[in-house]
Amino acid sequence: MTQDNVSPRDIARSLPSILRRFPAIARGYYYYAVRNDNKDLTLGTLVERNARKHGQRAAVLYEDRSITWRELDEWANRIAGFLKAEGLGKGDAVAVFLENRPELLAVVAGAAKIGVACAMLNTSQKGKVLAHSINLISPKMIVVGEELVDSFEGVKADIRTSHPKPFLFLADTNTVNIFGDAPEGYVNMAPQVSAHRSTAPAPAEQPVMGDTAIYLFTSGTTGLPKAAPGSHRKFMKAYGGFGMMSLDMKPHDVLYCTLPLYHGTALLVCWGSVLAGGSAIALRRKFSASAFWDDVRFFKATTFGYVGELCRYLLNQPPSDQDRNHNLTKMIGNGLRPSIWKEFKERFGIQTVAELYASSEGNIGFSNFFNMDNTVGFSTAPYKLVKFHDGTRNPIRNDNGFMQEVEKGEPGLLIGEITKKWSFEGYTQKDATEKSILRDAFKKGDQWFNTGDVLKEIGCGHLQFVDRMGDTFRWKGENVSTTEVENIIDGSNMVEEAIVYGVEIPATNGKAGMVTLVPHSNGEEFDVNRLFRYLNDNLPPYAVPVFVRVTNAIEKTGTFKYRKVDIQKAGYSIDKPEEQVYAWLPGTEGYTLLTPELVAEIDAGAVRF
Repeated sequence: MTQDNVSPRDIARSLPSILRRFPAIARGYYYYAVRNDNKDLTLGTLVERNARKHGQRAAVLYEDRSITWRELDEWANRIAGFLKAEGLGKGDAVAVFLENRPELLAVVAGAAKIGVACAMLNTSQKGKVLAHSINLISPKMIVVGEELVDSFEGVKADIRTSHPKPFLFLADTNTVNIFGDAPEGYVNMAPQVSAHRSTAPAPAEQPVMGDTAIYLFTSGTTGLPKAAPGSHRKFMKAYGGFGMMSLDMKPHDVLYCTLPLYHGTALLVCWGSVLAGGSAIALRRKFSASAFWDDVRFFKATTFGYVGELCRYLLNQPPSDQDRNHNLTKMIGNGLRPSIWKEFKERFGIQTVAELYASSEGNIGFSNFFNMDNTVGFSTAPYKLVKFHDGTRNPIRNDNGFMQEVEKGEPGLLIGEITKKWSFEGYTQKDATEKSILRDAFKKGDQWFNTGDVLKEIGCGHLQFVDRMGDTFRWKGENVSTTEVENIIDGSNMVEEAIVYGVEIPATNGKAGMVTLVPHSNGEEFDVNRLFRYLNDNLPPYAVPVFVRVTNAIEKTGTFKYRKVDIQKAGYSIDKPEEQVYAWLPGTEGYTLLTPELVAEIDAGAVRF
């Protein structure tokens, strides 16, 4: 049975640990709460500070490489000098298309030193989605890793940029010492960078805390990805709020990160926490459940970054007498399910679960500051949980046009008030920003950010995540836009209509993608695996629907709207003989027609999606 409430007694029990952390909490609150956008507290100054204070200590661990804070700072300075020599300065952007490796952090830090923002491209994206993401930012230059050249070549001709030589190449090696050879049409960045001085260049205009440091891409109701600018202030909030107040990171700490650095949880939360402690971040290209604990022992990690799916994969590994043979005591991330929370802590000996709730673009965040079980913690930002229309992210308004809060303990749509103190940075697209703002919610003239997520209060101001609503769902730790997938399917010329949604599968986190579609009635038999190949070519793997329902017609309301809630409730059931339901089973390269036996296996949690 999971704990579904937080009592004053629970808070009181946590006070001794709070008192032990009080010096870090006091320092952290200063950085978390600082409001002066013109202050020269930036990502670049944080790296420089650690180079001065902890110069000989490890900053980045990767495979057999160890990069000290001084070396990282000097590397970032050379990158800053190169970008400045190429004519870039404050207000410009570069796109970063690299997998998890030290080069990515060096580029982001170097760009930050001269006020250049880095657009963190999702390395799973390809085709139209990737081209759209890059062109949203109009970057002056794009840094492409050797490991992703093939994906980039597919969109290179569609990229808009004003720089005469915009395409930069970084070999898939230690580019501090080994430069490699750039493909035709690319500038080999590493030898160019090495020619610059390791001292900090003087930018034409000094970056400040309110400037944009990064762009993160988020799926949303408009379909294709949206770009959310993240200021240096967001790094400060992670630095103070997570690194100091929640984790009390120290120079001896090592945070093991297998989450992709194009995600806010990895780049802002994990790296921000590491910056706060003068600690080290240990990187792995991609998560591996079988290699996880060996890596943790190799890097002597004390902390790790997670999403709920990652924890489930670790629990699914066979128990071992080595499960507690490690130095991990802390973890930070989001999406740890109450159903596995206690089991995970007890099996692996974890003391602190710094569960959080936040979004790349949002103005509100929660942190499990008191280390309670089964909660995202509490927030100092103003928020409400309001009633909403089932199956949507739309709040219900009363006869006076105002929203209604839910009763304590009831699930409600989370909205965060937009104020001068709690500003909403939104997206690069003004229409997308506007769609996320709710106006006149409780009084004329007020403004609120619509998170699209449903949470409930479980006591003492602590909230618990319930579900993601509306036109996005979460799968494999990624947000999936139903509209984006529908648009891609429409482009296949294989279907007359299609509706995409998320469905729950037992023993998994989030919701798996599913599409109900009507094939083109052209007299030919519908080839579901031709559709699979098309989807695989145009969508990242996590966005390819796991289930496909093929039908003759999709039921609509009298106003020609899809009955999406009803369709979603049917899930992957096969009780309609006139319909076929297919599944993309683990380890296969196409869709398999579901049978009663297969459905029973999936329902029993025996199929490891």
